[in-house]
Amino acid sequence: MIVYEYPLSERIRTFLRLEDLFDKASHFVAMQHSLEHHAALVSIFDILDVAGRADLKSDLMQELERQRQVLNSFRGSPDVAQETLEKILGEIEATHAALAANTVKTGQHLRENEWLMSIKNRTGIPGGACEFDLPSYHYWLHRPPEMRQADLHGWMAPMLPLHDGLGIVLKILRDSGKPASYTAVQGQFQQMLAGRVAQLVRIRLDDAVAATPEISANKYALMVRFTSPGNEWAGHAKARQADGNVPFELTFCNL
Repeated sequence: MIVYEYPLSERIRTFLRLEDLFDKASHFVAMQHSLEHHAALVSIFDILDVAGRADLKSDLMQELERQRQVLNSFRGSPDVAQETLEKILGEIEATHAALAANTVKTGQHLRENEWLMSIKNRTGIPGGACEFDLPSYHYWLHRPPEMRQADLHGWMAPMLPLHDGLGIVLKILRDSGKPASYTAVQGQFQQMLAGRVAQLVRIRLDDAVAATPEISANKYALMVRFTSPGNEWAGHAKARQADGNVPFELTFCNL
């Protein structure tokens, strides 16, 4: 199955962007090749840019506190697995405390590193991080992989509470909805929201279905148009609206 997610608020859009960047950074840090570690560092720079919004950390902390209060109300309930509940509450409290303990702006340790900022400025230029532009970076890329990994882990470490907080909030958000099955007739689907409040829409398709959703929404309605992919990636046939009916699962998620 392939899951497509569409955020319905700017805050969730930012959370999803950061989740994607942290996933990429973690993946490339775990690799060994210098090109993979370059990709990891570029992802860290992207995290720095996205996470630089002043109210991001406070938004995340407020949401963690709100979820803590909601989950606290289920303590002692016979319908809730108390061991699982206590584990989640412990994770929320530990992450909230770690975020609160970091009193400086997210990524400030990176901004204060002149060497890293010189690389960041050059990576914004196509081909700008060549060895003749950044000989000291070229030297770093030729250090043993375990040394580069130690540096990368050190640069990411102060931002990990942000990653943990995002993971908790997005998991709660994704688990909040109940999937329902629908069919897009001739590739078109529309549903009136009728006062329904959602922050994230998830569409799940069987990967054998050759269709991709184009999603748009406002406070009144959700519109989904399924297209049959051509060979756009090869520069040939363009995508066109799906001819037949497309079965899919739809989930509205809200914190």
